[in-house]
Amino acid sequence: MRDVRTLPKAHLHVHLESTVRPETVRELGGTSERAEVFGTFKEFADERARVRSLLRTAEHFRRIAVEFCEDEAAQGTRYVEVTFTAASHGERVGEPEMPLEAVLDGLAEGGARFGIDCRVLLDHSRRRPVERLWQTFKLAGRYERVIGIGLAGDEAYPLAPFAEVFEAAREAGLHLVHHAGEAAGAASIREALDVGHAERLGHGIRVLDDDALVAEVRERGIPLEVCPTSNVLLGLVPSLPEHPLPRLLEAGLAVTINTDGETALADEYTRLREVFGYGDAELAELARASIDASFAPEGLKAELRAQVDTWLAAP
Repeated sequence: MRDVRTLPKAHLHVHLESTVRPETVRELGGTSERAEVFGTFKEFADERARVRSLLRTAEHFRRIAVEFCEDEAAQGTRYVEVTFTAASHGERVGEPEMPLEAVLDGLAEGGARFGIDCRVLLDHSRRRPVERLWQTFKLAGRYERVIGIGLAGDEAYPLAPFAEVFEAAREAGLHLVHHAGEAAGAASIREALDVGHAERLGHGIRVLDDDALVAEVRERGIPLEVCPTSNVLLGLVPSLPEHPLPRLLEAGLAVTINTDGETALADEYTRLREVFGYGDAELAELARASIDASFAPEGLKAELRAQVDTWLAAP
């Protein structure tokens, strides 16, 4: 069995604020204990909010971005689209552009130092005002390395109020990626596609609730950003052996493996090997799927696919 840490991968669903190192949390004045499982989504959101509240200065934001690059590179990640809640941080610290600019600086430094290509997706909580998503949209348009926006948070809140922002984003050439089909059912996926014009689905595991939707998502080639360990952590799936990942693959859907920021990417691939018996060829195919589903330039995709082939061909 080959070392999954050296398998070249793309990481498409990871929240920067969820990846802050425990020692960094402690140095910023917080406590680094993390729950093994959450009873409700609110418990999860509240814990993550406590970490976000520790980030106050440009150096804080730059630091977590550099450390993120180092940690991802150690997992074999060669390309990442990291999610960041820029407008919320800017509003909280009273400097609208500072958090994003500091993160972009840190990603540029860390990317160059550790050999990883980083792009940014800006997210917005469904529970928050439409005006803040407009701010997110405006921020996204100012920076080349910001490639898209999307909604996250409690899927019980509808996408419809944000429809005008989505249309503006499409016209501006920004990608749209929304969380859907994680805690809520197939209807949230339908809304993400029809109202949100989603090009990928954050999570999307509940697509299996609707056979017609499965067929449509498969035919349209809409990739799923599946985060198995996170689904268990949030209590959405009872255990990893009971995760619907094998059924998603059997249905012919485009499945990518991600962490949500709740674990390390190579560890996630290792768990798939141990729990589902996936061999090197299956893991390489999942890595290729992540590359194919990314918004990376085609030349970079070709380079990464070749690296995966080299990994698989190695004795």
